Amino acid sequence: MSEFRLTQISDTHLSRRFPGLIANFHRVSAHIDANRPDLVINTGDVSFDGPTSRDDVEFAKSLHDALPVACRYLPGNHDIGDNPTAVGPAPSQPATEAHRDSFLSIIGEDRWCFEAAGWCFVGLNSLIMNTGIASEAAQFDWLEQQLANAKGRPVALFLHKPLFLNTPEDPELEASAIRYVPQPARRRLIEMFGSVDLRLVASGHVHQRRDFTFRHIRHVWSPSSAFIIADARQEVIGIKETGLVEYRFAPDSFEVRHVRARGQADIDLDSFYSKEG
Repeated sequence: MSEFRLTQISDTHLSRRFPGLIANFHRVSAHIDANRPDLVINTGDVSFDGPTSRDDVEFAKSLHDALPVACRYLPGNHDIGDNPTAVGPAPSQPATEAHRDSFLSIIGEDRWCFEAAGWCFVGLNSLIMNTGIASEAAQFDWLEQQLANAKGRPVALFLHKPLFLNTPEDPELEASAIRYVPQPARRRLIEMFGSVDLRLVASGHVHQRRDFTFRHIRHVWSPSSAFIIADARQEVIGIKETGLVEYRFAPDSFEVRHVRARGQADIDLDSFYSKEG
């Protein structure tokens, strides 16, 4: 395969309870149907509240199953719970093996690795990092094996949480630590990927579109396909809009296209919560 077309969606937050979010997903689905990429990747928060509602995850999976192309998944904090940080309060819904097992029983995967167009694509569960649960250690062991098999190919990493705001040395702050892969897992992850030709880190979680390069690695934050978060709740870092990201990979190169589906609405978290929550 000389070219591989991939569409990233993120933070779909699907539930039968929120028709506005479902409508935005249907607009994204129509866009995917019209463009027919080789693969769709959902980088997490597939469901609205997976830890307390198995039906949310099942409903989300049913809508993804209706997409006209194959889809791969990674969990977000709304799917399996959140990871602890060195600063700030403990998460109200911590990531656990039970939540992860429930997600896996419906979605079928929380990490993956495959090759296409001369690239090595790696997807990781960023929510178990720093938890100390058994699946965290198992994932790091698995990752070591996958990176050993990269064999000089360029690598693209997908995960729910961005690695950092601007640099790997960014300090963890109480107000924002939950947005990024926490320390010390972040440091370990960066060290492991230092052994391969990492070119791209693609994430979601923040509900803002952002695209920057640190050293030679491009960091792409996908916006949510579902809703935006008002400035009163969250400072502006990138662009607050709903949308998706399209990629074209060729041997030794890639292109990024930031797009919105026709009719996709910038639903505000507070407005839909007050009416539908």
